[in-house]
Amino acid sequence: MKARVTVTLKNGVLDPQGQAIEGSLASLGFGGVKGVRQGKVFDLVLEATDEAAARTQLTGMCEKLLANTVIENYQIEISN
Repeated sequence: MKARVTVTLKNGVLDPQGQAIEGSLASLGFGGVKGVRQGKVFDLVLEATDEAAARTQLTGMCEKLLANTVIENYQIEISN
C-alpha cells in the first residue's frame, strides 16, 4: 500500500522560506505571485493491507515524527 503525507505550516505561522521563494520568483521575472507557502511531502510504501490500519499507523507517524503538530498540519492520502 502506498501513502503520501503532505505537511504544511498552519495558517498564521510565519513562513520565511516561502517568503524567500516568493521574492526569488519575482526577481526571476515571475510576477503576480502573491503568497508562497512551503511544505514537505513524504511518500511511503507500507506492508499494511487494511486501509484503516494503515491510516492509524500513518497518523501515529505524523504525530510522533513527520509533523510538528504545534505549527504544522498534515494530510494523508492512501492508494493501493
